[in-house]
Amino acid sequence: MPEQDAATVSEGTGSEQERSERLTRQDWLDLALRTLVEDGIDRVKIQIMARQLDVARSSFYWHFESREDLHKAMLEDWLKKNTSPIIERAMRPAPDIIRAVINVFECWIDEALFNPGLDIAVRLWARRAPEVRRVVLEADQLRVDALRRMFLRHGYAEREALIRARVLYYTQIGHHTLEEIEAPEVRFSHGPAYLHIFTGLVPDEELCRDFFAKLDEIYFRPRRARG
Repeated sequence: MPEQDAATVSEGTGSEQERSERLTRQDWLDLALRTLVEDGIDRVKIQIMARQLDVARSSFYWHFESREDLHKAMLEDWLKKNTSPIIERAMRPAPDIIRAVINVFECWIDEALFNPGLDIAVRLWARRAPEVRRVVLEADQLRVDALRRMFLRHGYAEREALIRARVLYYTQIGHHTLEEIEAPEVRFSHGPAYLHIFTGLVPDEELCRDFFAKLDEIYFRPRRARG
């Protein structure tokens, strides 16, 4: 905790002090990210969040040195949540390129692996903050490069691997940016055609079954279970 804020921690008393002591760094970070998605970066303010958490403002400084320190943590959390899974799945061993692309598709259908709302919110933030824009551009490069290397491993030439990686990545980011332009059932029904366009190969019946089985397991079945 910064020295200049140490004395102010005594602001909280009783139940407020107890709540403050129970709060973790992740509690503040989760609220900041949720606020970013729902209301934008202008509402990610210490005073506002402290009021929402019903604690003294000084509680924040047990976990972060400043608002800028929080911003840095938010971007690190975004990178971990939305970039690492894409890279991991692009690097997974696969017997052919279509199955490799299906592995990556897990990120587009499972929000635990890729949170589209958070991605959009960070990109909106980046339009106003050059330092955030640099992080976003670096993340995009990491994601595309992982996909490029995936295509290279399956025998595509360098330039073709790069263009196919870009088409695959930009298409999915575009879908999220445009939000719900069609029902999920309609969009995902085009899956085999997308696999064909992305890879240049026509998926056989077994590959189509694998694709739709994964789609049902990750996307549709959990939604049916929730009612």
